[in-house]
This record gives sequence, C-alpha cells and structure tokens, in this order.
Amino acid sequence: MKFAVIVFPGSNCDLDMYWAMKEIMGADCEYVRYDADSLEGFDGVLLPGGFSYGDYLRCGAIARFANIMSEVIRFAEEGKPVFGTCNGFQILTEAGLLPGALRRNESLKFISKITPLKVVNNQTKFTSEYAADEVIQIPVAHGEGNYYCDEETLAELKKNNQIVFTYEGENINGSVESIAGITNKAGNVLGMMPHPERAMEKLLGSDDGKKFFASILTNFGKVTAN
Repeated sequence: MKFAVIVFPGSNCDLDMYWAMKEIMGADCEYVRYDADSLEGFDGVLLPGGFSYGDYLRCGAIARFANIMSEVIRFAEEGKPVFGTCNGFQILTEAGLLPGALRRNESLKFISKITPLKVVNNQTKFTSEYAADEVIQIPVAHGEGNYYCDEETLAELKKNNQIVFTYEGENINGSVESIAGITNKAGNVLGMMPHPERAMEKLLGSDDGKKFFASILTNFGKVTAN
C-alpha cells in the first residue's frame, strides 16, 4: 500500500506520521500538499495533527475547503482507508466524513500527556490487532479535543459500533461518553484525538500505536491486493 500524508499550512505532526508509517512500519509513504488536486497512485490517506491554518474560525474549518479535500472525500466514498488524528480528526468532522464536532477542552487548558485508552471495538480494520477492551497508552496534545454530538447521533454511534476508543479512567477533556475515537458507518474512516503515531517505540514512552498501523496494513492491504 502507498499512503499520502496530507500537509496543510500549520501541520506539525506530518513528520511523525510519515516516520511512523514508513520508517517503523515499512510502508510506502509520501507527503501531499494541501493544494494538490490528485491522489492518483495512493491507497490510503493520513491526516496529521497540528494547527491547520492556525485554527482560525474553528479547528479544521478552513482546511476542510483545501483543494486536496475533494480527493480525500472521494477516497472515503470509495471505501479506502482515511485516518485523521487530532487536527486530522477535527478536519474529518468539518468535512462531514465523521459525525459530531470537537470543542474546547472542558478545563479550557491545553492537555499534553500519555493517556490510557480503552479499545472498545477491536472489530474494525483499524483495531483488529488489539484485544477486546485492551487498555493502551497513547499521547494526547490538544486544546480542542472535547468530542460532542447530540443524543440522536450518539445513539447511532452506539447502534453501529462506531465508538472505537474511549478515555480510560479520567475523561481528560469532557468528551461525551469519554469518546476518544470513532469510525464512519462503513468503517473505512477513523478519527481520534490521541496520537498513535507518537507511540511507536518504548523508548518514547509507549509502542502501543504499532498495532494500530499494523491493523491498517493487514486489513486494508488485503482489500487493495484483491
């Protein structure tokens, strides 16, 4: 598989994403600028964290209209893997590829620390390498990670098993039902506030993110090969 790491003005985790997928996982990976108009030749899309367009208006609100996003939306509609972490998650909600929205942390403070997450759904193509209800250690770094959706949307997320990760123990940012990551109904788009690409080596505090990327390569690789 070949992955595109989308780079927006203000992205600051694109290097981390590229390093995780290419250097640690050994997958083919290239940067693609926000103003590009094609994802031809790629099999998956990775939206990194950061502060796209300086987080003006709302986080991800301007990036949603970047030229490359029409191709990202096409990828999602075609069932190809699309993953967004932190600001990437915010962009996916702004683009309508995932339900809900991300608001200011309940504390109104920026949070940066390794955080325990529970894998509440290990039956997705992004989480199959984890055990059911496994608790993993993944870093967070955000000021607007408070996931919100209305009761109807929450009921839909539960009904379709779209809630993938929840914060274990402390609900660090006030998210509804402690939600840390969700998928779309089709299961090929996932967004999460924590950074699995920053949890690739024990030397850096945790390597629990490796199973996340291994799941993508195993499951979507089979689809691509067919």
